[in-house]
Amino acid sequence: MLARVADVSVLAELAREPERTGLFFDLDGTLSPIVARPEDSFVPAETHWEIERLAARYRLVACITGRAGAAARRILGVDGVTYVGEHGLELEPAAEKWRAPLALFLTTVSWPEADIENKGLTASLHYRNAPAEDAARRDLEAIADRARSEGFRARFGRKVLELLPPVHASKRSAVLHLLERDGIERALYAGDDTTDLDAFAALEGLELAVRVAVASPEGPEELRAQADLVVASPAELAGLLRAL
Repeated sequence: MLARVADVSVLAELAREPERTGLFFDLDGTLSPIVARPEDSFVPAETHWEIERLAARYRLVACITGRAGAAARRILGVDGVTYVGEHGLELEPAAEKWRAPLALFLTTVSWPEADIENKGLTASLHYRNAPAEDAARRDLEAIADRARSEGFRARFGRKVLELLPPVHASKRSAVLHLLERDGIERALYAGDDTTDLDAFAALEGLELAVRVAVASPEGPEELRAQADLVVASPAELAGLLRAL
């Protein structure tokens, strides 16, 4: 395990007052292992049981994900968890008008090497299975440029290009919304990718904040640098959660 032993004691501090504490988790690469195809994603039984236990004990347990919230609910399958999908866009009514334009744009994307995932308000073009990743990345750069010219935001993550509406929303705004809604001043957030840096930032100024990075060779170094705790896999995260 990569968790810095001297830091693990901070989890005991969170656990002392669960009624005042929120736990926030990314899904893919954090609670669930990265898989070749997004439709094959699953949450291991041990992680499921830990989240179920935590949801019964803490003020708030939330899954903040790039997937649609309904899809995240199916994959994790724990009642009592708050699901916020599509990087917080599901909380922003202004994003809805971009659903049809996004679907139309995707009909113009002809790229057999990509696994194209239309989530409704956002889309993910995965190139993890492309035979030549460098060539795939160049193709996606051109698609990203075209999407931006039509008003969308485009950004890259772990072997994926994400297309989003030009609406101010992020994992940061989603976490801030839930912190304010529930009056939470103590929180943990665990994530594995660039967008989780936004959620890390949302914890600034809290009475107690714990940022957990699920590290991988594909993940950003900045995530590890900003984390209070670092683990090497979703399985190691599940082990860490036992301290809560």
